[in-house]
Amino acid sequence: MWQPGDKLPSESELCAQYDVSRVVVREALGQLVAERRIYKIKAKGAYVAVRGLEDEFVGTTVGFWDEMFEKGRHLTTRVLSQEIRRPTDREQFALRIGNMDDVLALRRLRAVDGRWTLVVDTVLPAALVPGLEKINLENSSLYDTLRRRYGLVPAKADRWIEAVAAKAEEARLLEVPRGSPLLSIESIALTDDGTVMEHYCSKHRSDETRLHVRTR
Repeated sequence: MWQPGDKLPSESELCAQYDVSRVVVREALGQLVAERRIYKIKAKGAYVAVRGLEDEFVGTTVGFWDEMFEKGRHLTTRVLSQEIRRPTDREQFALRIGNMDDVLALRRLRAVDGRWTLVVDTVLPAALVPGLEKINLENSSLYDTLRRRYGLVPAKADRWIEAVAAKAEEARLLEVPRGSPLLSIESIALTDDGTVMEHYCSKHRSDETRLHVRTR
């Protein structure tokens, strides 16, 4: 059984192995490329693609970690920064706070099945999460921590999705060329009583992710 990242046999080797013509092999490989199951590198051959993501959390209040866990995916989280600071103008507006109200700012890089897939910047009103800046959030669910330690559970959220080009830092973290297309998701989450608890902006590799939203 071939695994993601494995190199496939050459066309001639596949012809011999399965006793089919080169035309049949090329058609089969072309179909697999179209379905994004494999990819080709010029002069090097064909490789098994990493399983693509179909993210559904964008249409729910379920966190990214919880969704990936439920789907049996292996998720790795690297915390790049975790600090208390003053909010930007955009964060003040999103969180409905003043310019003197501190926020907990968190930047994380996340990998799915060993491949860096998204970088997310999260801010929360510091008054709602005292001491969160000292909690180790490596390889853990932020929403689970917020629920268990602070009783904060997102009941609804507004989200905006757009296509953006990877800036230098994002490209370096996600291991893609600068200017590569990314999916950007901005979210403002509220608790059941209307308290704004979180604002985040995440950037997803568009070659690894597609978003699924179900309407009712």
